[in-house]
This record gives sequence, C-alpha cells and structure tokens, in this order.
Amino acid sequence: MNQERIYQVVFGPHVTEKTVNISESANRTAFKVAVDASKLEIKKAVEQLFEVKVEDVRTVKVKGKAKNFGKRTGKRKDWKKAYVKLAEGSSIDLQGEA
Repeated sequence: MNQERIYQVVFGPHVTEKTVNISESANRTAFKVAVDASKLEIKKAVEQLFEVKVEDVRTVKVKGKAKNFGKRTGKRKDWKKAYVKLAEGSSIDLQGEA
C-alpha cells in the first residue's frame, strides 16, 4: 500500500471514555477511518503507520446526527470507525511524548 493511500484510510484515533476502557481491558484501539476503506486496508495502514502487528479489525458505520441549523434542518456526515485488536505485546502510544 502506498503512503498516500495510508493517510486517506486512517484519519486518526477516536478517543472517548468507551474506547479508553476497551483499550485498557481488551488491547483494542479505535480509529476514525474512511467510509470506503476495507478491513484489509485498515489493517495494513495501521501496521505501517504505527509499526505494530494487528490481529483483528472490526468496523462500525456511524450514522450522522440530524441537526437544526437555524430554521433549516440538516444532517451531519456519516462516518466509519474501526476497532483494531493488536497482537500480544504490541501497543500504540496515542498520547505521544510530551
């Protein structure tokens, strides 16, 4: 997979209370990914970006919320997230080094 496609597939980590609890208990990390990305593309992109071994990828398509913009009603964009299970002994430091 070329470098350009990697950055089009994985947008970044998705950090919430739920994803932090999952990462601590089940060694899974959540990422925002492209809607058209396949599980295999996500796996290869995460392995190349973070230099880890990925065991499993599960994806969820999240529907955009219906919102009111003044008098008009609208809808936010649909998006996709991926739960990536890392191999035993692998980890991703999402906080960085400060």
